[in-house]
Amino acid sequence: MAFSFDDNGVSRRALLQGSAGLAGSMMLPGFAGMAFAANEPAIGTWPEGSKGNSVTVSIAVPRTGAYAVQGEDELKGWQLAVEHMNSGHELMKKFVPTLKKGVLGKEVKMVVADSGAKPNIAVQAHQRAISENKAVLLTGSTSSAVAVATNKLAQREHVLYVSGISGSNDTTGKDCVRYGFRQNFYGETAANAIGPVLVKAFGKGKKAAFMTPDYTYGHTVTKSVNEYLTKNGGWTQVTDQVSPLGTQDFSQYLTNIANSGADVIVNVNWGRDAVLSVQQAKQFGLTPKMKMVIPYQIPFLAKEAGPELMAGVFAATDYWWTLEDKYPLAKMFNAAFVKKFGYHPEWGAENAYVSFAHWARMVEAAGTFYPPAVIKQYEKGETVPSMVGDAHYRPQDHQLVRPVVIVRGKEPKAMKNKEDFWEVLEVVPGEPLMQKPDAFGCKLGDYT
Repeated sequence: MAFSFDDNGVSRRALLQGSAGLAGSMMLPGFAGMAFAANEPAIGTWPEGSKGNSVTVSIAVPRTGAYAVQGEDELKGWQLAVEHMNSGHELMKKFVPTLKKGVLGKEVKMVVADSGAKPNIAVQAHQRAISENKAVLLTGSTSSAVAVATNKLAQREHVLYVSGISGSNDTTGKDCVRYGFRQNFYGETAANAIGPVLVKAFGKGKKAAFMTPDYTYGHTVTKSVNEYLTKNGGWTQVTDQVSPLGTQDFSQYLTNIANSGADVIVNVNWGRDAVLSVQQAKQFGLTPKMKMVIPYQIPFLAKEAGPELMAGVFAATDYWWTLEDKYPLAKMFNAAFVKKFGYHPEWGAENAYVSFAHWARMVEAAGTFYPPAVIKQYEKGETVPSMVGDAHYRPQDHQLVRPVVIVRGKEPKAMKNKEDFWEVLEVVPGEPLMQKPDAFGCKLGDYT
C-alpha cells in the first residue's frame, strides 16, 4: 500500500489516525478540562503544584487553645478522607465515581499546622504551604475569624479554600470569595431550623438571655437566632452577655443573666468556652431553673460538659452518628472512622471528610487542578452526595444547600451506650432555611 507524506515526513494516514485518536480521547471524562487548562496562563500554584506525582493540601487547624478538641476531630476527618482518596476506598468512590487512586491519579499529601484558632497564625501557615509546597487546596478554620481571613488569602493567592467548621453568616455572606466554599451549616440556617422547635417547646413571649463570643461567628449567630425568635415567637432579648474567646471565668456574665429575669439562656459560646459556660451556669444555680439552648452545638459538648447537664437541651448540629440508621453513607463513614480512631465521629470530622470529598469530585469532573475550571464545576450546582442525603452548592455564594439536624440531650439513664448522648428529633431540609443568595452582601469576585 502506498503512503504519501507531508513536508515533515509524517504519513497522512498516521496523521488522520492520530487526529481521530485525539478527538476520541477528548470525549473521555476530564480530557476536555485538561486540554482547556493547558492553554491557560499560570495562576496561583497552578500548574507547578500539580506537575508531579502528588499534590499538597494545607491544613491549619486549632490543636491548642479553646477549640483544640474540635480541631483534632476535624483533622481526623481530613486524614481519613486523604487515606480514602489515595487508596480508592469504596466510600470515597460514592462521592467521586471516577476515583481510582489519588485525585486525577495524583497522591494527595497533607501539611498540617496548629492555628490555635488565630487568624494570623493560620494565614501564615497557609502562606508557607503555598510558597514552599505549592499547595493546591487550603482548609481548616474551626473559628470563623480564621475562615474569613483565609477566604481573603485564597482569593488573593488564587488557591482554592474549603472551610472547616465555620458558623458565621459572613463566611459565605459579606466575606464570601470566588475561591472559597463552605459545606457546613451556619447561623442563619441554625436559627431557622431550631427556632420553630424552641417556640413550640417553650411557648411565645419568653425572655431570652444570650451568651455570645465576641467575634464574627458569635455576633451573626446571635443576630439570626434573636431575629427569628423575636419575629416568630414574640421573644425578648433581655441581655446579651458578650465574652472574649478563651474566657475561663463566666461569673460576671452569669450574674448579669441571673438578674435579667430571663426564662431561657441561648448559649452561642463554642469549644471550651461552651463547656465552661454550661458547667458554670449549673454551678450558679441558673440551670435547670432557666432552660438552656445551644443553637450551634459544638462537637463533644455532651461528653465534655457531662450528659446530665445536656439532658433535655435542644441543639442544632451538622451531623450525629445515629443518623446511620437512615443514611447509608453515614453508616459507611462511621464504620471506617471507628475502625481507624476508636470512637464515633463528631460533626467536625464529618464536615472535614465531606468537604474534601466534594473537592475531589469537582477536580475529577473538571479533569484538571486549574482553579477557575474547578470553581466552575462547583458552580454548576449539580447534585452531590453527603452523609445526610443529596445536596448542592449555590453558585451565587458557594454555600452548600444541606439539612440541619435538630437534637435533644438524653438523660444519662436513657443512653444506650457511652456515646449515645443525643436524640435526633428532626433533619430539616436546607433550602427553606437559607436567606436569598445576596441577602448578606455576598460578591464573589473574579476567577483570575
